[in-house]
Amino acid sequence: MISTLFSMYVSPRLRAIDKFVAHPEEVQRQVLANLVKKGRDTEWGTGHQFEQIRDYDDFVRNVPLNDYETLKNFIDRMRQGEKNVLWPGRIRWYAKSSGTTNDKSKFIPVSPQALKDTHYRGGTDSVAIYFRNHPKNRMMKGKGLILGGSHQPNYNLPHSYVGDLSAVLMENIPVVARPFRVLSRQTALLADFEQKRNEIARETIGQNVTNLSGVPSWMLSVLNRILEVSGKKYIDDVWPNLEVFFHGGVAFTPYREQYNRIIRNPEMHYEETYNASEGFFGLQNDPNDVAMLLMLDYGVFYEFIPLEEVGKPNPIVLPLWAVEKDKNYALVITTSSGLWRYQIGDTVRFTSTNPYKFVISGRTKSFINAFGEELIVDNAEKGLEKACKETGAIISEYTAAPVFMDDNGKCRHQWLIEFEQKPDSLEHFSNILDQTLQSINSDYEAKRYKDITLQPLEIIVARPNLFNDWLKSKGKLGGQHKVPRLNNNRDIMDQLLQMNQ
Repeated sequence: MISTLFSMYVSPRLRAIDKFVAHPEEVQRQVLANLVKKGRDTEWGTGHQFEQIRDYDDFVRNVPLNDYETLKNFIDRMRQGEKNVLWPGRIRWYAKSSGTTNDKSKFIPVSPQALKDTHYRGGTDSVAIYFRNHPKNRMMKGKGLILGGSHQPNYNLPHSYVGDLSAVLMENIPVVARPFRVLSRQTALLADFEQKRNEIARETIGQNVTNLSGVPSWMLSVLNRILEVSGKKYIDDVWPNLEVFFHGGVAFTPYREQYNRIIRNPEMHYEETYNASEGFFGLQNDPNDVAMLLMLDYGVFYEFIPLEEVGKPNPIVLPLWAVEKDKNYALVITTSSGLWRYQIGDTVRFTSTNPYKFVISGRTKSFINAFGEELIVDNAEKGLEKACKETGAIISEYTAAPVFMDDNGKCRHQWLIEFEQKPDSLEHFSNILDQTLQSINSDYEAKRYKDITLQPLEIIVARPNLFNDWLKSKGKLGGQHKVPRLNNNRDIMDQLLQMNQ
């Protein structure tokens, strides 16, 4: 009965998705017009002559590209209680995200409009599309385990908070959705992740959990704890009706085999979403295609910087209707929380432009280009996937960095990998990884030619729990925190190696 009512409720929404798929440019231009109109009387809007903006070209002329550093002072004033700064009214919620070069954390404003029209619409659409693709599902006959973080008061202002995006969403979740959550509010918002794992196990074992939502790495840690407490070998034995995991935050590829080992149900579904602190941008709409559909009517206007232009004083910036397939772009967003032409730091690659579907290819600051090799996270994930497949290895976590020159004048890439299951031969694993990277990245291949510039990559095996211990030492255990995959310097690698003794 509940499933039938939900299907009826989301039917108009599914038609709206079909509309923006058919008319992407029209929808995106209308989103921009609405955002400019809404922001016209704010301090930012008056300062950038929003009343003169009539189209996209005007918008580009009047509004510069921004990052957190350029908006930081505006956001801090908003956190202090000022209103009508970047967005109309006073914003009381701020999603705490990974920091910048100069700050430990970023505080991303989350307006009531963004909660409703971006984040919650994204969550509802994820389920709606799952229902469309799997009409015989039984998801709503049970409850969902949503794994999130915690929040704290914001500058001690009344009714104002900062925290993980997931905590912001949990605190503001619509009343109608609350009966479908399995966790108590107290447990869901616990800050101590190790305590949280234990409480989740206590509250959920014996419950009818049908769906999971969260970051793959942290959810895996919770599921392993549930197996320990329950004494079961497989999650299917704990929750026999579990059928879908809505995941995001980090690439799923390194964790896929670990999930397959503990969830044996062949009908288990894994649905990727792109839900960041700054907004909800994409979701997987085809179970047989890992690419995500770019969601165009969420109050987010998209622009794209070709990867080779990133970092230039005046880079080329393209609207959605000017992008091409199979090219990497840095993502720029304008949102209903007052992020104007904001460079989010992620890179994407379109696999289709009709409809607009994409994969997350990396981070603008997560790459190795110490020798002109331009290695990005998408390359690394594909290389590791093939190496694991051919050697039987299973990876828990990894990171990589350059070795600029050792005592023998040799340069190489150094990979620190924590294995759930080690390969039969580390040398064979290394060779497959190296050859795959060469086959998919011509710049890497050129630098590896005859070992002249780059010598064969080096793999160091990490001790168990090294990466979690490092995150814990940084106060980043749990929530939406993640291990940086590729680094163009050795700062993080050297810290990890010091702890790997």
